[in-house]
Amino acid sequence: MNKHQRTIQRSAELTGTGLHTGVACTIRFNPAPVGTGVVFRVPGGKATVDLKADIDLVIDVNRGTTIAQGDAKVHTVEHVLSALAGLEIDNCICELDNIEPPIGDGSSKPFVDVLLGAGVQSQDEPKIYFEPDAPINYSEPARGVDLICLPSEDFRVTFMVDYKNPALGTQYTTLASLEAEYATDFAPARTFCFLSEVEALFKQGLIRGGRLDNAVVICDDGYTEKDAERLRLLIGYPRPVSIGKTGILDDIPLRFPNEPVRHKVLDLIGDLSLVGVPIKAHILAARSGHAANVGLARKIRAEMDKKRLAEKYKAPAIGKGLQLDSQAIAQIMPHRYPMLLIDRVLNLEPGKRVTAIKNVTFNEPYFAGHFPQHPVMPGVLIVEAMAQAGGLMLLNMIENPQEMVVYFMGIDNARFRRPVRPGDQLRFEVEMLQSRRGMWKIAGKAYVDDALVTEATMMAMLMEK
Repeated sequence: MNKHQRTIQRSAELTGTGLHTGVACTIRFNPAPVGTGVVFRVPGGKATVDLKADIDLVIDVNRGTTIAQGDAKVHTVEHVLSALAGLEIDNCICELDNIEPPIGDGSSKPFVDVLLGAGVQSQDEPKIYFEPDAPINYSEPARGVDLICLPSEDFRVTFMVDYKNPALGTQYTTLASLEAEYATDFAPARTFCFLSEVEALFKQGLIRGGRLDNAVVICDDGYTEKDAERLRLLIGYPRPVSIGKTGILDDIPLRFPNEPVRHKVLDLIGDLSLVGVPIKAHILAARSGHAANVGLARKIRAEMDKKRLAEKYKAPAIGKGLQLDSQAIAQIMPHRYPMLLIDRVLNLEPGKRVTAIKNVTFNEPYFAGHFPQHPVMPGVLIVEAMAQAGGLMLLNMIENPQEMVVYFMGIDNARFRRPVRPGDQLRFEVEMLQSRRGMWKIAGKAYVDDALVTEATMMAMLMEK
């Protein structure tokens, strides 16, 4: 059973210092209408700018997740997003007076406490979920990173990390219910790093606001009190620190025996919320960090966009991999027989790439004269079909594609590698290269089986019919 969307009852704020930038910042959480989503309202030149918490705005994942649009930027958004997603708050305007939210104690608990203090209220509209139909995988074999998004009736996480450090070793945790577990069992888990990483992070311009009261620092084997003192002086920490006996700098007690892996879950929840809707899935994660989390979120968003397109054009799920059939294509494209040369769309990411199919049969009208005794599909029609695939990709960037038409303005570097004959199936793979001032440059390739038969670069623009 789907729940209703939620926001907060009244405004509430938190003041502190940003972890990486070290800037002082106040974040003010404000109620928002249904359908707003999470918005960061930030300084941007002469006026404030609203940045949607959206995976397409992520520009950096180095030890935190940063979103930006134009000159407006917000660093380290994952703890704020995790608190909102963990409390299942869908709509909220997060107003900041600087470029990075306060780090608090290094967990999302300070944000959870403020949000709960403001009160959480249900709204009139139901939540919109993404429910995967099949597993979605993200992997980085060189780093041993694996993430799998599996169909599930609710959101769950199973996470495993293994570190070559006796203070951590192998850690594992499972979150089975946001409502029952997030605020008490995961929100208090603090961010962490290894002592050996401190110097490199500082030299990268990061952790300017890092302190032992907002992060857990784990001591590497072989590090001494002299190493700790040198790094303390480097970052300007105000008091002496000790390697300690527990493997944690200054012997700071952990809040949970497996606090680091619980914080990994906290980060994952925040990063995945950038998809834009809550997810009904079981996430299996091994050794994942922000880069992999965002990589999985991008793949989830792509699958979500595919489902939306299929539902928009009422495309029947006939055959594995079908996204849009010929009837759905006819709703988008202005072409008709004998000039509609796309039969099926297998994959479509509006404004990014498209994969489409053309089945070449002996009944094509041009085979009567090209050539009667040696039928070959005209190269110009292969390019036209490829251009139609690109046009379909461009038309789905706009709200009302039926009101527009794509005009192609140029074709460059066209190459014809082998003839296309009756019985062949053409597979077009077209991707966006450049978008500037209402003009688009796209690159297309046409294959029969796995053999490249035609390729070209094209220029196009959208115009009203």
